[in-house]
Amino acid sequence: MEEILADLRRWLGEGRAVALATLLAFERSSPRGAGAAMALNEHGEVAGSVSGGCVEGDLYERLRAVLASGESAVVDYGISDEQGFAVGLSCGGTIHLFVERLEGAGWWLERLAASGPLALATVVRGSQAGARLVVTEDGAAPAGGTGDPALDGAIVAAARDMLARGRTGLVLDGSVFVASRAPQPRLFVFGAVEFSRALARAGSLLGYHVIIADARPVFATAERFPEADEVMCRWPHEVLAEAGLQPRDAVCVLTHDLKFDVPALKVALRSPAGYVGALGSRRTQARRREALLADGLTPAELDRLAAPIGLDIGGDTPAEFAVSVLAEIVALAHGRAGGRLTATRSQAPA
Repeated sequence: MEEILADLRRWLGEGRAVALATLLAFERSSPRGAGAAMALNEHGEVAGSVSGGCVEGDLYERLRAVLASGESAVVDYGISDEQGFAVGLSCGGTIHLFVERLEGAGWWLERLAASGPLALATVVRGSQAGARLVVTEDGAAPAGGTGDPALDGAIVAAARDMLARGRTGLVLDGSVFVASRAPQPRLFVFGAVEFSRALARAGSLLGYHVIIADARPVFATAERFPEADEVMCRWPHEVLAEAGLQPRDAVCVLTHDLKFDVPALKVALRSPAGYVGALGSRRTQARRREALLADGLTPAELDRLAAPIGLDIGGDTPAEFAVSVLAEIVALAHGRAGGRLTATRSQAPA
């Protein structure tokens, strides 16, 4: 949606009629993810795409029909049949779209144009289809609504949960689509070592705000870690205690020194952080676990710890280490085990 926001605001500002298709969900494979959008104005101009070219030709005609009728609907595209000329996805997946004509939509587009985290909730099924709410993370009253206070309350609760987790998708039994623009996730890397620099580079590539901290001033310098957003000469547990960790944040402890590790991990494992990992051999992990248990952590809290850190990909260079760790972080965030796609039938990109 954000990629066509400028076009939508301009067209509606010029008083043009606009039809919009939003990708709600997909099964198996899809060239684009949930939230991708395509719009058509009354002059035949198009912005955006939902499949990278597989269904856009047919969708163009559907959007023309929506402009004429004003009727919203959920539209499905499955596997294409090239011999039968059926329009669909060549990658073998199925996508579900919500098509609508925008009516008086300027208010929510202006909210999207403003900076800051928010969730846009759109009713896509039922008599309230097309109704929208904009929900922010600060607890302020939402903008918009359906006219049904009970439904609005349920939508706000679901939207805030999705925003906190940085997720976009269908909620409330598939009747409402929530698109989240979440705060930038943070990657905390403790230990100013060579592996940290590679991890900072890879984390930045994935959109993390990277923070490197080490209590040793000779190592914790911005010159040594130009890829990091912040470099702090502080004890790790002090940084974490003030950070206000969130579910999308990741913590990587690379110091493998108990005087640094134990206080930091104690804070991290009792926080909402989505990922906590620690470097070290299995012998080091056993010593660390004993120390954490002695310091009051429970076995359940320790079960959250990814140690040894990363996926088993067989690499040993700093760059390969960074791939291993970031792959584990991404897999955990999506509820995956991190195995090979050739060995699974779960969803995969086209």
